[in-house]
Amino acid sequence: MKKEFRIRSIKTKIMLMTVCAILIAVIITAVSGVFVIRNVANSSANQLLSLLCESGEKNLNHYFESVEQSVEMVSAYVESDLDGLDDVRLQAHIDRVSGIFEKLTYKTYGVLTYYYRIDPAVSTNAKGFWYVNLDGEGFKEHEVTDITLYDTEDTGSLVWFTVPKFTGNPIWLPPYITDNLDVRVISYNVPVYFEGSFVGVIGIEIDYSTIKEQVDSISLYDSGYAFINDEEGNIIYHPHIDVTTMETQPKVPEGLIGNEKFVHYNYEGVDKRAACLPLSNGMRINVTVPVSEINATWLKWSIEIVIVSAVLLAIFIILIMHFTGQITKPLRNLTEVAEQVDAGEYECDLEYNGDDEVGILTRTFKKLISHLKIYISDLNDLAYADALTSLHNKGAFDINVKNIEAKLNGSGGTPEFAVCIFDCNDLKKVNDQNGHDKGDIYLKEAATVICEVFSHSPVFRIGGDEFAAILLDRDFVNSDELLRIFDETCAGKRKTSNVSWEQVDVARGMAVFDPDEDTSVSDVVRRADKLMYENKWMIKQKLAEAEKNNNDQEQ
Repeated sequence: MKKEFRIRSIKTKIMLMTVCAILIAVIITAVSGVFVIRNVANSSANQLLSLLCESGEKNLNHYFESVEQSVEMVSAYVESDLDGLDDVRLQAHIDRVSGIFEKLTYKTYGVLTYYYRIDPAVSTNAKGFWYVNLDGEGFKEHEVTDITLYDTEDTGSLVWFTVPKFTGNPIWLPPYITDNLDVRVISYNVPVYFEGSFVGVIGIEIDYSTIKEQVDSISLYDSGYAFINDEEGNIIYHPHIDVTTMETQPKVPEGLIGNEKFVHYNYEGVDKRAACLPLSNGMRINVTVPVSEINATWLKWSIEIVIVSAVLLAIFIILIMHFTGQITKPLRNLTEVAEQVDAGEYECDLEYNGDDEVGILTRTFKKLISHLKIYISDLNDLAYADALTSLHNKGAFDINVKNIEAKLNGSGGTPEFAVCIFDCNDLKKVNDQNGHDKGDIYLKEAATVICEVFSHSPVFRIGGDEFAAILLDRDFVNSDELLRIFDETCAGKRKTSNVSWEQVDVARGMAVFDPDEDTSVSDVVRRADKLMYENKWMIKQKLAEAEKNNNDQEQ
């Protein structure tokens, strides 16, 4: 459970760190993208507003300039042609101007009327002319307005005549309703002078609908439009407001009053953005669009960026989970092996052999286990080896007994084995008569004989002069034969050696495990020990009889 938590912790840490890094990068990128898109959208909206406004301004100015040019050309001709103010010459002059005016107005689009009016103070007979084209079939002369019925000293009445008279300058007049035609028009009027005296006014009236067509052609986004106002802020034309039916002209929203090119304002609760430019006739053209429509574009792009970012983040997380699993898999294997080593199991399998840091760590850990096995083996040899004979000691014997006991108590079947106990006879006599160094030689010789005979079995020194062997497999099968060989080997040693410490005289007792009789390995050891003592007693009896026979023969 702890191991799984540790591995999961490393994997989680790697995932969290990587995901957080990617998430921060994605958020920064997305936020930056949104800001950039918003700025680009706003900049594009301003450029579009400006472009449409400039286009409308140029078109309208071009049209107004064409009207101005027509009137001013006639005005120049009038002043050059005028040679007197008497009725005869004045009337002849008017007739000539009429012909010139007709030719110029045919070339000017949207002209509703053109006129040349003489001030009643100059002549009451030569009144001038007024041509009208209401049906679009051509200009026809219309009865002129009787100026004498009006107060020509009052600029509030008969504005097309009185305003240029008293200003002395060409002038564009805001929309007004003609008295005789009852049509809404815009007019451009130029005063005429002869030798410094005011003579009259020439002018052109433009059909209000002509400007309407120019303005209505401007549109953007879903509901953007253009409209025109005068210098005082009165709306001259608006596609959504019919100013011709209103008693008083409506005013532009407060935010649009000024000289700013780009304006942000609120109209009827709707935030709007507009581009504004002055026209050559003193009016202003405004191109406006709701801010929500500008924002809708970049908001749509922003949502797409967020969706793409979320999809990419999900893909990255899946890839990170996969790669993190690949990274932690060898670490998991390494952790499992480390816990096996900690439990004393050194036969472990480490599969990963990459060229990265984990691969280097895995190979290093393999070497460490190999060195540890050797080191532990050496320690075991030191801990469980007898210093004199180099055989296994009593501790090693007890471990082997426990292992066999475990097999007896397990479910893997009953093992077949035998225990043989050995005891060196007369070791004390050798030590006393010849010294302990000769006694050590005696023990080594005994150990050599036991190991040579029982060469496929573990041999232990379990006491000062006691040894033990556990017979398994081949030695177990040949146990009786091995005992016979052991006895013959010991007898041969005694015959061929002239010194007591090389005359191996070892008693032995062997007991085979009997599941019907023995309940543990200790029972087998006790029986073997008992048989050893019986063998020791028999050897002593034989030696005693041999010595007695020798004494009888000497007597």
